[in-house]
Amino acid sequence: MTVKLTPYITLEGRAKEAIQFYEQTIGAEILSIFTYGDMPEMPSTFTDEMKSLVAHAKLKVGESEIMLSDAPGGSIIGTGNRVTICITTDGVEKSKKIYEALRQDGQVNIPFQEESFSPGFGDVTDKFGVSFQIYTEIEQ
Repeated sequence: MTVKLTPYITLEGRAKEAIQFYEQTIGAEILSIFTYGDMPEMPSTFTDEMKSLVAHAKLKVGESEIMLSDAPGGSIIGTGNRVTICITTDGVEKSKKIYEALRQDGQVNIPFQEESFSPGFGDVTDKFGVSFQIYTEIEQ
């Protein structure tokens, strides 16, 4: 795998419900799922309910994949930001290069860094207002 584009759906506390719905309606298969509680460095202000929200999930639908999460802290998703494009690569340096290019004259939403679900991840809105998540996936 070199580079892959994946739709990324962000919901307001309903990601688990959406995952079950997609399993039942379009035959989605859960490939991975992490809650905010699974992440090692969650703020102490996160309640048990917030920790049970989906931080990152990947589903396979036929030959395609979609990714989902709940907005952190139950924050409101702005109009037009419910679906973003996730660019997946197989190398941290490749991901960082794409991230750096897209952030030029754009806006950094999440700095590029290592996360519990990815060795290199960041979120940026480019100069055209398109939101991208850059996700490094190391094949096992």
